[in-house]
Amino acid sequence: MKVKNSNKIQNQLRSKFLKKGVKMIAPETIFFSPDTRVGLNVVIDPYVVISKNVKIGNNVVISSFSHLEGVKIDNNVKIGPYARIRPGAVLKSGSQIGNFVEVKKSTIGKNSKINHLSYIGDSNIGKKVNIGAGTITCNYDGVKKNKTKIKDKVFIGSNSSLVAPVTIGDSSVIGAGSVITKNVIKKSLALTRSQQILIKNYKKK
Repeated sequence: MKVKNSNKIQNQLRSKFLKKGVKMIAPETIFFSPDTRVGLNVVIDPYVVISKNVKIGNNVVISSFSHLEGVKIDNNVKIGPYARIRPGAVLKSGSQIGNFVEVKKSTIGKNSKINHLSYIGDSNIGKKVNIGAGTITCNYDGVKKNKTKIKDKVFIGSNSSLVAPVTIGDSSVIGAGSVITKNVIKKSLALTRSQQILIKNYKKK
């Protein structure tokens, strides 16, 4: 009985959003919460789950296999595919969240990009930030959650770990493969990388 009621509610919600102009290629694969709010000119690809407390602005694209809950999405945002946006996330205008990216309790600033394989938690990210693939914010020290602050126009190189609490200053660059444990001042390059060793004509013993 509950399944039948659930199917009925979902069909009603899908119908409501289709009438509002939401573009859905396969609406039967998309799931909404009764409190979902959707703006104008929104595109939702197949196999998307929108749980409770989600507000979506105008001109937003949500690609397949993404899961959203407790998130506020401003205008002109792109999400997914395979993105997980968790409670407390705010995605500002023009931001992009790509494939296999998880965002929790964080604000992503205007025109900032997190395109691949990253975890951003308990963070405040400024405008025009580019976060490389494999970047994680190490927000939990085993006792409490700590904040990561990334200012405007920062470039985070791939496979970097930002150990909170930490602040990355405006227009700074973090070299790929770095583990950042101290604050980085603005307009600087921060690296924590071991020197590469080369042994010529190496043979296994």
